[in-house]
Amino acid sequence: MLTLSNKANSMPASPIRKLVPFAEAAKKRGVKVYHLNIGQPDIASPKEALDAVKNATPSLIPYPHSAGIETYREGLAKYYQGININVTADEINITTGGSEALQIALAITCNPDDEVIVMEPFYTNYNSFALQNDVILKPVATTIENGFALPDMAEIEKRITPKTKGIIICNPGNPTGTLYTKESLVKLGEIAIKHKIFIYSDEVYREFCYTDEPHFSCMHLKGLEQNVILLDSVSKRYSLCGVRIGAIVSKNKEVMKAVLKYAQARLCSPAYGQIAAEGALNTPKEYFQAVRSEYIQRRDFTIEALNKMEGVFSPKPMGAFYTIAKLPVDDSDKFAQWLLEDFQYEKQTVMVAPAAGFYATPGKGTNEVRIAYVLKIDDLKAAMKCLEVALKQYPGRTI
Repeated sequence: MLTLSNKANSMPASPIRKLVPFAEAAKKRGVKVYHLNIGQPDIASPKEALDAVKNATPSLIPYPHSAGIETYREGLAKYYQGININVTADEINITTGGSEALQIALAITCNPDDEVIVMEPFYTNYNSFALQNDVILKPVATTIENGFALPDMAEIEKRITPKTKGIIICNPGNPTGTLYTKESLVKLGEIAIKHKIFIYSDEVYREFCYTDEPHFSCMHLKGLEQNVILLDSVSKRYSLCGVRIGAIVSKNKEVMKAVLKYAQARLCSPAYGQIAAEGALNTPKEYFQAVRSEYIQRRDFTIEALNKMEGVFSPKPMGAFYTIAKLPVDDSDKFAQWLLEDFQYEKQTVMVAPAAGFYATPGKGTNEVRIAYVLKIDDLKAAMKCLEVALKQYPGRTI
């Protein structure tokens, strides 16, 4: 009998993308769908990145170095040095997106059945990456009531066992938009040193911080140079999701030697993606200032609109471009599908990501959705109106 592997059968469907067939069907019926389900910014990519690709006219496109194009790694090192992360090009390996960076990080540090602690809710693909590497995720609960802040460190230490290899931190957070404080990360670093474990620091949304204080990286933690593995990507920073270029960065020489072996096994990351990413390093500060200002406006409008709806609560995120909203619905998976199959308001509807898929604990997030405020204000206004009307009409409303 032809059968699939246990891993293939266990691989979870993405809560971000699993409703795509229903959205496509709605569009074929002439319904406009506002995509609040996926972190795909509508902000234009920097001219510097696009020009770098346009101006690259080689007669041959060879394999780049497995660690990444040297001039790009050198430029990226200067970028990090500019934000007080003092690394060299040799301490950077370019990956095929931030996803591959975490996949490799888990593969080189964990044996089958080793455990990694993660704050819940978390980016849904962490589940998939753990499954691929036979790693067991140990969730630590955070709550919507306090904005999903890091819990008391004692709660984290309770999860540590002889099998624990590290802690995944996403800061600012996807799916919550939570920005962790320097003080809480310092305490987390103390735990990592005490128990001799890694911190896998996902900092893809570094540029999307909405406080007056600069982003505090786990790479800034003193005495943790050997513990921290930084995971990064150009997808959100430069609105270059499709080029699939990320990076894994560490001061730990043994880590980086192992990373290179994995990088060699998959040959290289895309040449033109790296060309675009290298060009993006020349993006002027004005670009980021304008993008940050735009997202603050989008966030403020979205959070205010959500909290005005009867029975809805969403904390105010201080980073990224996501929020988790608690809705008065019986099941957010059913509600999200109903929005696409059975609802329309003036030939429009909304696509959201059911939040249960961002939890490892069964039963959590069943009345929550992740909303990505990545659309222009006019579209967000229309989307929020659709959501407000939909919540009043939904048969499974709970209040």
